[in-house]
Amino acid sequence: MNRQIIRRTVSQQPTGLPQDLHPLLKRLYISRGITHADELDRTLQRLPPASLLSGIDVAVALLAEQLKQGGHILIVADYDADGATSCALAVRALTNMGASQVSYLVPNRFEYGYGLTPEIVDLAAKSKPDLIVTVDNGISSIEGVARANELGIPVLVTDHHLPGRVLPDAAALLNPNLPGDRFPSKHLAGVGVIFYLMLALRSHLREMGWFKQHSIKEPNMADLLDLVALGTVADVVTLDHTNRILVEQGVRRIRAGACCHGITALIEQAKRTPARLVASDLGFAVGPRLNAAGRLEEMSLGIRALLTDSPAEAKQIAQQLDQLNQTRREIEQSMKDQALALLNRLQFESEAALPMGLCLYQPEWHQGVIGILASRVRESHHRPVIAFADAGDGLIKGSARSIPGLHIRDLLDGIATAQPKLLSKFGGHAMAAGLTLALDQFDTFRQLFETAVAKQLTADQLFDRIDSDGELQPSELNIEMAQLLRDAGPWGQNFPEPQFDGDFEVIDSRVVGEKHLKMRLSPVGSSQQIDAIAFNQAEQGAGRGEKIHAAYRLDINEFRGRVSPQLIVEYISSTN
Repeated sequence: MNRQIIRRTVSQQPTGLPQDLHPLLKRLYISRGITHADELDRTLQRLPPASLLSGIDVAVALLAEQLKQGGHILIVADYDADGATSCALAVRALTNMGASQVSYLVPNRFEYGYGLTPEIVDLAAKSKPDLIVTVDNGISSIEGVARANELGIPVLVTDHHLPGRVLPDAAALLNPNLPGDRFPSKHLAGVGVIFYLMLALRSHLREMGWFKQHSIKEPNMADLLDLVALGTVADVVTLDHTNRILVEQGVRRIRAGACCHGITALIEQAKRTPARLVASDLGFAVGPRLNAAGRLEEMSLGIRALLTDSPAEAKQIAQQLDQLNQTRREIEQSMKDQALALLNRLQFESEAALPMGLCLYQPEWHQGVIGILASRVRESHHRPVIAFADAGDGLIKGSARSIPGLHIRDLLDGIATAQPKLLSKFGGHAMAAGLTLALDQFDTFRQLFETAVAKQLTADQLFDRIDSDGELQPSELNIEMAQLLRDAGPWGQNFPEPQFDGDFEVIDSRVVGEKHLKMRLSPVGSSQQIDAIAFNQAEQGAGRGEKIHAAYRLDINEFRGRVSPQLIVEYISSTN
């Protein structure tokens, strides 16, 4: 795969950033589009008001009526970490506000598919709900909402996925991406949307005297920000100002030990220290363990972890989730090996000869892991990838991952418009999407996909761009600078953690954990030395005395109570 290190350019125009801000941080923030001090304010007071969400008043009224009537509110959740945290947040918030009947349903993805399908509504109807509330799904559930309407069950849809041309006929729709919606952040995760709804509901109940009348202690919604932070980071949504506030405040609560027992247990299973947790830990360590339940079995186990008030039960469930995650990783590695072997069998002469978009299918692949597989192949070949698995009844399900410059959902929409009968269903975001089609249409779809991608991408976009914030001086490779960078976050999607590049001499190197390269490096021209690790790059084999150019992040390593600066090396090239 072709890779290029590209240093970010920074405008020297005057900004509204604080004059006493560290020069490096000022440069980093400007390069990420921040030019005013207000954008650095991550207090809750800076959150935009819930009243800007269209449909919020109708949604609040529906919930308030169910609380007054003692109705049964059924939460129907998606089966990923965002769905699990959304569900747990809704159950906890509604229960704390005095709802007498709150339950949840997380459909088995392999049996019922995605979203509020008619089959799921029929299953839900058995529990006789008075209101169905979808979290992190529902905006594309036209047939499912119609079925609920037939049964006389009103549906409140809360979602963040991009809506299609037709909207479901729900009693209320809450989604910042609805046409004409005035909410400034279009990047809320599903858990962010339901959090805002619960904020608005609490305000409404307070105004009507609900808490006083029923002797209920008014809940502090900040107590749920640990769930918001986890779901937001795990769903890899853009960390705009609103999401940075939500994540920052949630991470602070986790560091202070003020989070649910399930998150604490998952952090411990991941061998992280809660007091020093950063946003990336939620994405790379906690989220995958929670997601493992939905990928291999069904997500109710993960939701139980987030709802239990028993530390012992939380620890037990976290251990189960950790084991599921280990199994998931083994399945993923096997599928990745098969995918790369499949590409090799296609006998392309070179990387450049590969189609600009890759469609891969093997009947034995696991539905729950094809999304991760698509991500891994995309990382290996830096081009849009769709991985398919058998879905039964002559259908296959695909999980798509894209690269910058190609909006994958819009591309699928274009194919569906040109060939209305080709896709059974599809949906998603700019960088990720899901779809279903008939197995006998796979080759037709593959050709259409490859053609559509080739029309939208250029050869230059197939280079894996490694963005760098420039070079750090040897004197800056210290624990103080590492802590400064850590505290300047939260970093995440479209607000990337600072990454630098420079020339080093390898003082020592060895392989650890079979696939990671542990090194001791010295900046060229300096006597200073610093530890470094390159994960999953043992094959690089940078030997003692070798000169290398490296793209890296400056981080803090904790080992047996000792903290020290460490470089997390993302890319190595020899300069000898």
